[in-house]
Amino acid sequence: MQNGFYNATGGMVTQFNRLDVISNNLANTNTNGFKRDDVVIGDFMRLYEEFKHELPLKNHTREASKFLNRTLNRVPIVVEEYSDMNIGNFERTENPLDLALKNKNAFFAIQTPNGVRYTRDGAFELNNNGILVNKQGFPVLSREGIDESGFININLSSNNVEINKNGDIFIRELTNADIGNSEQIGSIAVVSFINPNYLKKVGNNLYEIPLERVNERQNINDSDVVESGFIEKSNINPIYEMTALITTNRLVDIYSKVLKTFQEDLNTEAINKLAVHRA
Repeated sequence: MQNGFYNATGGMVTQFNRLDVISNNLANTNTNGFKRDDVVIGDFMRLYEEFKHELPLKNHTREASKFLNRTLNRVPIVVEEYSDMNIGNFERTENPLDLALKNKNAFFAIQTPNGVRYTRDGAFELNNNGILVNKQGFPVLSREGIDESGFININLSSNNVEINKNGDIFIRELTNADIGNSEQIGSIAVVSFINPNYLKKVGNNLYEIPLERVNERQNINDSDVVESGFIEKSNINPIYEMTALITTNRLVDIYSKVLKTFQEDLNTEAINKLAVHRA
């Protein structure tokens, strides 16, 4: 058995998986609030140590077989994929419905057909019914109605919407006799999580939290995290990602050459030598 063949194959597959992650990062360079993903590369030894007591056979084999098993356990694999939650740059838009969050553990709550989801993308707008929605048309939940699908309605004729740093929404009517007064009409739900690492990307720039951890969600009130008139851009560094893309492509090419050497050179030599029959 050619152990190096398995090591090279595992290494190539691992780099293919890393290529997928890097390509997705580059594709979302201009996606508002997007968080870059990365992978941790390890080996099968970690999996073996976690599940060795559940394996059907105990390791009572000869020393040569033990050596072979240890070699195969070192085949590289992706052991973890994670998101870098650092805050991206803020871009000024002057649109009061564009909101950015200054705390990396802060998210807007969105009502989707599949339940409540969370996002860092605060590029909101009003639909034809005056409901505050995201770019996909999903309603933004209010602080008071986050558990009852409470939406936020804003009069379409109002052109003086103000949102403060706590997510409270005010309307200031210029036709009023006293234009210095403003009326609060609601508050946007901004939440955090005890352990945000459990958040999972589900597409459309949204996250979900496992049902068993929904109780770890916490409302953020009076915490000065909302910045109106700004949009958070992605935290992707295109130069870094392109450098990683080039490095990964080179590793794939190296592994490919190693596999070719095993298949065409070493196998051919082994067959020619082992096939020699001596009388």
